[in-house]
Amino acid sequence: MENRDSERKMKRRDFLAIAGGIISALSLWDLLPSTLSHAAAIEFPESKCGGNGIVNKKILVVYASKYGSTGGVAEAIGKALCGKGAAVDVLLMKNAVNLSSYQGVIIGSAIYMGEWLPDAMDFVKTNREILRQVPVAYFLACMTLCKPTEENKAKVLAYLDPVLKAIPEIKPVGIGAFAGALDYNNLSWINKKILKSKGTPEGDFRDWKAIRIWAEESAFTKSVQ
Repeated sequence: MENRDSERKMKRRDFLAIAGGIISALSLWDLLPSTLSHAAAIEFPESKCGGNGIVNKKILVVYASKYGSTGGVAEAIGKALCGKGAAVDVLLMKNAVNLSSYQGVIIGSAIYMGEWLPDAMDFVKTNREILRQVPVAYFLACMTLCKPTEENKAKVLAYLDPVLKAIPEIKPVGIGAFAGALDYNNLSWINKKILKSKGTPEGDFRDWKAIRIWAEESAFTKSVQ
């Protein structure tokens, strides 16, 4: 009987210690400055270019981004296509609600935790009927490619496998894989700690020349010439 009472007391002490630790952690989080506990404001660029009437092809470059750098990749793709004679809209994915006026769609997403962002997967699933009727390309931006080894390239391209398997009727005419950019000032306190613990480097690793060449050599430029 005495042993059972002692065991119950130990369990109660353990519970109180754990609960106290959780409360202390939450209290400490509340005391953190907003610049530490929350991410800084992030810009997600959108733009239009071309449309001078010379070419009747209109292309949508649509993207999902967590920290904004994928938007820069999307804009660079759009500018390269405009330079080849296309009319291009670059839109954040949530703002692309009507795809009927486009003759081609390029869909891009950042990679987070080894996957396309959920917004990107949902976008393809939601618009699968119209997407299967026009040329579609995929691109992704991933910090793993800050070291562009063949092993890393293969690893990153494999992140698209779930998309290709989930929507097999969409057969992309091209797939681009590019390094991203990371500014720790744009991260929440906790995400900053996680990425630093993994040794993820800070900096802009986007290869603008590679992005431009990929866009200029894509099937979309061939269709407008």
